[in-house]
Amino acid sequence: MQSLHLILGDQLSPNISSLQDCDASKDVVMLAEVVSEATYVKHHKQKLVLVFSAMRHFADELRDSGYTVHYTTLADDDNTGSLRGEVERVAKELDTKRIVVTKPSEYRVLKDIDGWEEVLNVEVDMREDTRWLCSIDEFDEWAKGRKSLRMEHFYREMRRKTGWLMEGLKPAGGKWNYDAQNRKSLPKSIRIPERKRFEPDSVTQEVIGLVEDRFADHFGDLDSFGWAVTRTDALQVLDDFVENYLTRYGDFQDALKRGNPFLFHSTLSAYINIGLLSPKEACERVLDAYNQGNAPLAAVEGFVRQILGWREFMRGVYWAKMPEYEKSNFFSADGHLPDLYWTADTELVCMQQALESTREHAYAHHIQRLMVTGNFALLAGISPSEIEEWYLAVYIDAYEWVELPNTHGMALFADGGVLSTKPYAASGSYINRMSDYCSTCKFNPRSRTGEDACPFNYLYWNFMIGNEDLLRSNPRMGLTYSNMDRISQDERSEIVQQADEFLSSIGVS
Repeated sequence: MQSLHLILGDQLSPNISSLQDCDASKDVVMLAEVVSEATYVKHHKQKLVLVFSAMRHFADELRDSGYTVHYTTLADDDNTGSLRGEVERVAKELDTKRIVVTKPSEYRVLKDIDGWEEVLNVEVDMREDTRWLCSIDEFDEWAKGRKSLRMEHFYREMRRKTGWLMEGLKPAGGKWNYDAQNRKSLPKSIRIPERKRFEPDSVTQEVIGLVEDRFADHFGDLDSFGWAVTRTDALQVLDDFVENYLTRYGDFQDALKRGNPFLFHSTLSAYINIGLLSPKEACERVLDAYNQGNAPLAAVEGFVRQILGWREFMRGVYWAKMPEYEKSNFFSADGHLPDLYWTADTELVCMQQALESTREHAYAHHIQRLMVTGNFALLAGISPSEIEEWYLAVYIDAYEWVELPNTHGMALFADGGVLSTKPYAASGSYINRMSDYCSTCKFNPRSRTGEDACPFNYLYWNFMIGNEDLLRSNPRMGLTYSNMDRISQDERSEIVQQADEFLSSIGVS
């Protein structure tokens, strides 16, 4: 019987499990651009271009490999607009009753596919996604019986499993984690290599026109689009990172610099998350550089930790905790997302830099996301659902499996400590220490209150005051509350008043 092998937009890997027994002589591979996937949140225009263009290039590569491919473009007259509708239409057209698909990465898509057998009257062969380094079953077994889930504990188990950066039973260099060495601020004299970007080819140019026409009201610019849209080009980005950025990646992971959103970061997450690169090959390429003496241990360990530890951990938590996870709201935050997240119209240089980069490139690095835009949302009491929708919409590498736990658990502490031991809350002093932003900002990172006070300062202390009943007993918050005890009642009142006035002025409350 002929089978229809469905490839989703983030499964653009030639070794994807849904293709493993595809008989090129009779079976059909299906890919479909559908408006429902483009608009369930208003995805950044660059993300839409990346996904649709990469899908078209991948379909051409499959054809060149001998597969029969049924490809639906967004502009096709008979496009039903939904994934289910397209599968139903193509299955009827081919007179097939068997759909083969790799398990989707997002819960909402899985819920839809779970109903296909009954609704569409077809057999659905759903297979595990074997591109991951830790299966869902493995993660569940590791998490069983644990009251809290800590990435560091999981990461060590994964190091033992893979043997990466291990010397027998011990970690290379004697330490599991070199994060403490990866928090340097950026020297003024340092030269940052020019980022490798790609001129859009004819396929990508056609997609850019399509996106500009169909999704004109979506966030983001397209003039600067230069992302890789093929596996060949994504491999070039990986090579470029290893050769030109890896040696300083560790030192300056947390650094922030005005006018330079990429710094020494890899920018590989977009390609790994869509399937153009595998997490295994990315790590092994970096490990090879270390084994050949071309990269320091702290940098390599930091990179491996982000993929083998953080990435796999986030995915495991997502599937272990959904769908209840997204409903938690530890601080009962209900503030509205202010317009400045879309416009970048703010006098806070740190926020402006992160938001302008997001609009221009669909990218901001992890410290901009966690300690600038995420920290602001936490301190301002923005509703988790509103800021989470924003993160999912605006970043080129954002998929719910990674966006939700990262924002909900890490940035907002909305899960009450499932992922982290305390909120990632910080005042303006952290941003001043790690960046050159404050030197050109009208606000003073050393002032708690007053006309020139950095809003991060009074928002930080307002957050601590307002959530004292929830946080004072946290053993990791002892120093913070000892410091707060030295703030007079008059100044506390001034802090609360200035925070309320500021939040009201930007439309949060």
